[in-house]
Amino acid sequence: MAGHPIFAAIYDRLLAESEREGLGELRSKLLGGAGGRTLELGSGTGANLEHYTSAVTELVMTEPDPHMARRLRARLDDERPSDVRVEVAEVGAESLPFEDASFDTVVSTLVLCTVPDAPAAVGEAHRVLKPGGMLLFLEHVRDADGTRRARWQDRLERPWGWFAGACHPNRDTGRLLAATFADVDIDRGEFPGSGTALVRPLISGTAVR
Repeated sequence: MAGHPIFAAIYDRLLAESEREGLGELRSKLLGGAGGRTLELGSGTGANLEHYTSAVTELVMTEPDPHMARRLRARLDDERPSDVRVEVAEVGAESLPFEDASFDTVVSTLVLCTVPDAPAAVGEAHRVLKPGGMLLFLEHVRDADGTRRARWQDRLERPWGWFAGACHPNRDTGRLLAATFADVDIDRGEFPGSGTALVRPLISGTAVR
């Protein structure tokens, strides 16, 4: 996979302000619920690493973009959680090479906007979770139907994707999760910082298998 070398190189700088203004706090609050054998989808450069707790016994981090994966491995050299086995797998979220019901927790933060086939990725998350296991998610989403911002998200989807590593700013991820999981708890908010309004609507929460 060719990946997005320029986007990978600037990704951490693009999110730095948002991390300081509250995104890091949102990550920490969400990932405090992770435990046991945990799978993270689309790990990027590893922004979630510092937020996992000792409740996680094993961490499998997937990242299909080779440029992101290289930066993720470099970050692991400095920030690898102590006493936790960590594995990096360069695979996409739509076809995971893991057995059914093999994870206690799946984590998805700012990734379902970029996967080519989001329904397949959510279906795979459901498949690999154990009964009672949780998907923890933090995703920017499409604004409410009929709003001006939703219309701009639709109009600028393609040029935004060229700039932002194939990101789709208009995905209704909350609806997709509700269509796949029977028990979904969603909190709605705004993306922290002063970034573009296209990715401002934000959801976080849990989906239980």
